[in-house]
Amino acid sequence: MVSSRLKQKFEGLIISRVRALASVGLTPNTVTLLGLTASFAAAWCYLSWRASRLMLPAAAALLLLSGLLDAVDGVLARASGRASALGGFLDSVSDRYSDAAVLAAIAVAGLCDAAWGLAAVVGSLMVSYARARAEAAGVGMAAVGLAERAERMLLLAAATLAAYLRLEILGWGVALLAVLAHLTVLQRAHHFYKETRKR
Repeated sequence: MVSSRLKQKFEGLIISRVRALASVGLTPNTVTLLGLTASFAAAWCYLSWRASRLMLPAAAALLLLSGLLDAVDGVLARASGRASALGGFLDSVSDRYSDAAVLAAIAVAGLCDAAWGLAAVVGSLMVSYARARAEAAGVGMAAVGLAERAERMLLLAAATLAAYLRLEILGWGVALLAVLAHLTVLQRAHHFYKETRKR
């Protein structure tokens, strides 16, 4: 919700820097894959937290890097004239793998209750699916719902940083993320219902 409103301002701030990336040959798909790599690296940090608590702030930093790259790839595609159906597909699939890998790693590492971890994975995937299915039917979903992907990533990164001091905070953060994700799905379902009733 907040992320959609701020997206246009963010793009205006970074457009000149993104054009510089395009001028050196960096492609949107490369940025997408770098973001996916950062998410997998974050997942590895979660799995390795018992070796050092410093893995938790490292995971938070990698999550934020992944989110930044996810925002940049679309801007780069439009600025360089390389927007394509393939790029959009790759971006969407990469985001789903990123979400699933990070949340699954948190659950497997014992940093949250397994049931809440599963609920968070399912909720995150369903938020995306609800939007894709609605937009395929001609109903826009931009800014609909409490927790779009950017909000969920920021929540998880904040909870991860706090977990460096108090480990159980990450479990609470995952539980809150799960609740917000499923509420977002319900909000999108309600919006879809209202819009289709008008037709």
